[in-house]
Amino acid sequence: MYPNDGFRELERQECLRLLAKVPVGRIVHTRQALPAVLPVNFSLDSDGAVLVRTSAASELARAVDGTVVAFEVDEVDAVAHSGWSVVVTGAATVVRDPDEHERLTRTGPRSWAPSPEEVFVRIQPELITGRELVGGRSLYGIHLSP
Repeated sequence: MYPNDGFRELERQECLRLLAKVPVGRIVHTRQALPAVLPVNFSLDSDGAVLVRTSAASELARAVDGTVVAFEVDEVDAVAHSGWSVVVTGAATVVRDPDEHERLTRTGPRSWAPSPEEVFVRIQPELITGRELVGGRSLYGIHLSP
């Protein structure tokens, strides 16, 4: 977070509430030693972990398993100059436990591009940060012109 940028910082519970509102986010990981960003559909588990369902053969599953990633969601109103952004940072792991996989098959996210063999990637939130700009006005009281 950048403490003096005019945005309001969001508390953890508020961030989780906003995360649950949107169906698509972006997972940020390292690909060939460079940053990579991939939009994915997701859901939240009961403990606040981010869940992504993908092909077992996907490059994404191999790239993120056992690494620290960032996951970002946002909602923006370009006309009103308002919106929010939430970033979850934490360890990503492919779910290997058969019972957990079965549970997530019933309760977890549905893939938008189904494949014959799918896995779940769990991002355990170690750090959750968020910020909001409301009504086109910064915390400094300065109105943003349209």
